[in-house]
Amino acid sequence: MKHATTGAPRALVFGEALVDVIDGTAFPGGSPLNVAVGLSRLGVATTLVTRFGDDAHGAQIADHLRASDVSFAEPVPGAETSRAEVTLDATGQAQYRFVLDSELPTTPLDGIGLVHTGSLGAVLTPGAATVAAAFDDPGSRLRSYDPNIRPDLMKDHGATLDQVERLAARSHIVKMSDEDAEWLYPGQDLDAVLARMVALGASLAVVTRGAAGCIARFADSRAAAPAERVAVVDTVGAGDSFMAALLAAVLDGPLAASLLAGDPPAPHDVEHALQFAARAAGITASRAGANPPWTRELAGEAHGEPATFPAAS
Repeated sequence: MKHATTGAPRALVFGEALVDVIDGTAFPGGSPLNVAVGLSRLGVATTLVTRFGDDAHGAQIADHLRASDVSFAEPVPGAETSRAEVTLDATGQAQYRFVLDSELPTTPLDGIGLVHTGSLGAVLTPGAATVAAAFDDPGSRLRSYDPNIRPDLMKDHGATLDQVERLAARSHIVKMSDEDAEWLYPGQDLDAVLARMVALGASLAVVTRGAAGCIARFADSRAAAPAERVAVVDTVGAGDSFMAALLAAVLDGPLAASLLAGDPPAPHDVEHALQFAARAAGITASRAGANPPWTRELAGEAHGEPATFPAAS
């Protein structure tokens, strides 16, 4: 592994690394890659468990990961790096067409405090088997999941729902967008979807709703946070920045111990983590592409006031 920072990683993120091709220009992306970058920029030593080639797009991904101190395996000689061709509608919402290599390498889990997965890498074969094995590992560590549905590649609704629910049942934290919730559970209100995630086994379930903010359910409690008020450039990577910041807040606050122990988290701790995540998403939405914020940006440089991880209960 290439370790750009000293010490062992605290987090492993499983899933695709690709380039988003927007108006002919390639940008490193993929939901798992974005989450890994977001975590590392917020001070969490992170390894991205992924696969990409030694072509020009792969070199671009490798440079991007190194610049954010994310560890990764060597590029695969002769492999074609995955890509997503992105178009933006009039509101800045992204639409995708994929060319994807879904294989994932295996990696030891010893000493890891968090395992995260999401989107295509979590459900497409053969990589889904690697993800499932990591989530089935009995070790004491946090597990988190973001379905990040891509309908163009997840064509079998029933099979995808089964995979999503299987991973959700093995996760402490499940986060999805309102669009994900509608695709997975057509016609159901968001509170019912959150209740379903908790019933499956998630200790904390979150749904993001764009400009309407986010809502969460945990045990018999609920929490919410408003969206940041920003001038939206595009929404590429905003949900991934939310996910990364939520996980960083959990790891460096009191929530990690509660979730691992199976204890109901304190509502104010959840609210603080959601607010922190919403601020990260707002910063990303205010600039072009999947560009998660660094700790210094969430410490006041971008908004003029301090923002910290949740204080201990």
